[in-house]
Amino acid sequence: QVQLVESGGGLVQPGGSLRLSCAASGFTFSSYTMNWYRQAPGKERELVATITNDGGSTNYAESVKGRFTISRDNAKNTVYLQMSSLKPEDTAVYYCNSRILNPVWRHYWGQGTQVTVSS
Repeated sequence: QVQLVESGGGLVQPGGSLRLSCAASGFTFSSYTMNWYRQAPGKERELVATITNDGGSTNYAESVKGRFTISRDNAKNTVYLQMSSLKPEDTAVYYCNSRILNPVWRHYWGQGTQVTVSS
């Protein structure tokens, strides 16, 4: 079955960096666009970054442009989110996501990983 497992979250000081990973299984990873979302307390879940199946195109929310980088390794079935110059407002649970045909099109989510930016 489809599984998305995030890791790499934690507590970091403002200005610091973290790299999140999402290990995928149960589907042909290299065929699908992958996304990172986040949800802060009391706020709606928001799309942070997207990468196409071959890694050739990426998109970012305005709030993270220039600070976050999404990448993928199709040989390892893993998508990454490198986060730099972190701000307290980046504090949220970060989720890996993809819309997959299995056997119908639907969204799949990981369990999330907590990122807390605080001094």
